Amino acid sequence: MSQPDVLHAVSPKEIEEKAARVFVGTYKRTPFHPRSGSGARLVDADGKEYWDLLAGIAVNALGYAHPDLVSTLQKEAGSLLHVSNLYYHPAPTLLAEKLVELSGMPKVFLCNSGTEANEAAIKFTRLARPGRTRIVSLVESFHGRTLGALALTGHEPYRTPFAPLPSGVVFVPPNDVDALAAAVDENTAAVFLEPIMGEGGVVPMTAEFLAAARRICDAKGALLVLDEIQCGLGRTGTFMACANWGVTPDLVTLAKPLGGGLPLGAVLCTEAVAGAVKPGHHGTTFGGNPLACALGLAMLEVVSRPAFLTNVKELGDWFGGALRELATRVPAIKDVRGMGLMWGIELDREAGPVIRALLAQGFVCGTSRTHVIRLLPPLVVPKAALEAFLPALQSVLEEKP
Repeated sequence: MSQPDVLHAVSPKEIEEKAARVFVGTYKRTPFHPRSGSGARLVDADGKEYWDLLAGIAVNALGYAHPDLVSTLQKEAGSLLHVSNLYYHPAPTLLAEKLVELSGMPKVFLCNSGTEANEAAIKFTRLARPGRTRIVSLVESFHGRTLGALALTGHEPYRTPFAPLPSGVVFVPPNDVDALAAAVDENTAAVFLEPIMGEGGVVPMTAEFLAAARRICDAKGALLVLDEIQCGLGRTGTFMACANWGVTPDLVTLAKPLGGGLPLGAVLCTEAVAGAVKPGHHGTTFGGNPLACALGLAMLEVVSRPAFLTNVKELGDWFGGALRELATRVPAIKDVRGMGLMWGIELDREAGPVIRALLAQGFVCGTSRTHVIRLLPPLVVPKAALEAFLPALQSVLEEKP
């Protein structure tokens, strides 16, 4: 039996049993078996269709089987899948050039994931601010699972099992300008912020707070690092989320949709930061591999189109308004937060059972902390999917336990 036949011959029940035997238990998986998709639709192993409102946790920005990604993958699959970063290949260079053009940030480092991007950013800030050891981050923020990125992550249940973590990180509440000003001093290398906290409950930063962060960093000589791994690359209706607030960072970290579905991350930075990084200071074996970068170029070509971004913004504005209107009629909804196609719906109950009920009704959703439904649909999601979601959510929330 050929390898593709083997992959499709195993039943969902067998897959669950095998997974329980062979995987380390880092995930509590939902018994859901997606096998194919088109646009914002997913199809499971039994042929049932779903509207995907999670997009692989913001990875599948162009949904499934997007023609530009499919044609790029088919074209490049027979070429080089990997070359060393010791040599040159067009794909990573052209991708970096495109990121510079679209972001206005002049220098790029390519890696494999958001966590790796944040790890690199930590090191770059240390190089650019030698002797400074303090980093300021936010309470309930999320920046990754490796030790350095975890040290920046302000959610204690993630941190406690791995203590002691790298030291020198100070956490302040989101949108608290006074606390941020008090925390940043002459020993601070950088302030790390998510413009919209994703794992932390889908909490947007205020314009006042982000402007203050820029001002405070400049006053103290610290660097401002924006983690746009979840909220960047078109999700808010602008190419970079920080454009919504008019704030220019010193470094930006990107990942999730960047590789068109394959692992790819990036750090964008100023010339001054890049000038502090010398050969041997950092590296990656697989970062910027040709196939992921070719897909990334195709993805950027689509999401950077003005009409595409305008549609994301307009659809997001309508959806946010519809969610807030729903909240006035459904007492179980305590708050609605977000922008573009990134939304959090805070409930008066745990969100896990709610998203499982929504899955049974044909909607793939996520959670953020215990009481928030997290919605990160593909940026190509049709309005009809979001219109259908609203009564489904109301129905689930109004069912008696």
